[in-house]
Amino acid sequence: MSIRPPFIAPTRHTDADSALAQVQALYQTSLDHLRLAMKQFVGGAAFEQRVRACYPFVRIHTQQGALKKNSDSAHLSYGFVAEAGRYETTLTRPDLFAAYYREQFRLLLQNHGGTLEVGVSHQPIPVHFSFAENDHIEGEMSAERRQLMREVFDLPDLTAMDDGIANGTFEAKAGEPQPLSLFTAARMDYSLQRLRHYSGTSPEHFQNYVLFTNYQFYIDEFVRLGLEAMQDPHSDYIAFVEPGNVVTRRVGLPAEANDALGKVPPRLPQMPGYHLVRADHTGITMVNIGVGPANAKNITDHIAVLRPHAWLMLGHCAGLRNTQQLGDYVLAHGYVREDHVLDEELPLWVPIPALAEIQVALEQAVKDVTQCQGAELKRILRTGTVASTDNRNWELLPDNTPQRRFSQSRAVALDMESATIAANGFRFRVPYGTLLCVSDKPLHGEIKLPGMANHFYRERVDQHLRIGMRAIELLRQQGPAQLHSRKLRSFAEVAFQ
Repeated sequence: MSIRPPFIAPTRHTDADSALAQVQALYQTSLDHLRLAMKQFVGGAAFEQRVRACYPFVRIHTQQGALKKNSDSAHLSYGFVAEAGRYETTLTRPDLFAAYYREQFRLLLQNHGGTLEVGVSHQPIPVHFSFAENDHIEGEMSAERRQLMREVFDLPDLTAMDDGIANGTFEAKAGEPQPLSLFTAARMDYSLQRLRHYSGTSPEHFQNYVLFTNYQFYIDEFVRLGLEAMQDPHSDYIAFVEPGNVVTRRVGLPAEANDALGKVPPRLPQMPGYHLVRADHTGITMVNIGVGPANAKNITDHIAVLRPHAWLMLGHCAGLRNTQQLGDYVLAHGYVREDHVLDEELPLWVPIPALAEIQVALEQAVKDVTQCQGAELKRILRTGTVASTDNRNWELLPDNTPQRRFSQSRAVALDMESATIAANGFRFRVPYGTLLCVSDKPLHGEIKLPGMANHFYRERVDQHLRIGMRAIELLRQQGPAQLHSRKLRSFAEVAFQ
């Protein structure tokens, strides 16, 4: 037996707004139940039964799959199920995901008709995920009391948080519904918690377009441009957010209630996040992921639950061709994956295709910012294969064996993060792309000296970042319907974007 909130029977909805309102009501009831019990527990109350509250669910029964040819959504890569049947998913944070959920509900009703069923699932909400952003009541407990928590409350359960749906390994048991979403509610809550930890900012600040970099120089320039935009009363951006949830509002806009809670951290988090915010969340988030494929996988695993419209890698690479110059750009058209961090989730025999919408936007952005055309553009921008390795000192391997693989794969550049970001974009159905800048040429003995490095960074970082931001402007103009590609759909794809 367990102490649960009062039973609420499932309800049926033919309207996306009413379905969302019911999800919000059920979720809030569950949170209130857990928070009250937790306050009593911290205060010393004894519980003879387990305290439990569960996530809300949304369910749909369809009589037909796929889309009709004349459907208004026929061009979309999401918003419908593959075949007739029963589909369901658990939901979390309907405050944060309100616009996202409303759109998914709307498309399901539009494309399949019938009703959406909303109710309380059997999946418990881990008590850790019930705390509000600034609640820290558990810190007041003794070690013995914290140990007792597992006897009273549900804790995060790894069996409910794997990526089997996204990986294509999930198989529903007989009588179970098929999934509606790539992520369960518990999996999403886990990543939301991790995002706060790694980026130093709340998930609510993340935007739908994300830039990754492996150098702090880019972040410094992004901060400069972000604060500069805040001084422009005509800017489309309304706020700039830095680690610690430090918010700078655009000149002329009033502060919001939570702005006062922001505080500069004593040290930067592991992968600091910065957000140039637009009112409709179509702004730009930039994250310094540091060096290495493990970091790249880690942060993209978590950002994926926010369902961004695109993420792009802007970083430095080793140029592998003799004709390249320091400061030249490389537009990745293919990837050699020697990063090893995704081998279990996405086997190496899976190709990672270039996405036309992203490729065109990046190339056009280079043209717009550099003002180069034709042969001059081809001189500074090379399109080709990028190899990503998990061995930072690959140059020291005996007989320099990687050179053969670089040659056989026609690689034009080498880095440590790009293939991971692209592969995880492919895995999580997030459009991806890579534009790198050549910072050295180890195969040709061109290693940066300190003075050369300073000059290089001064010359290229500003331009490279502006190219990335221009590419996002071009992608934003296309809209998500154009950007999300059917190339990323599996045979039996979930309905949620």
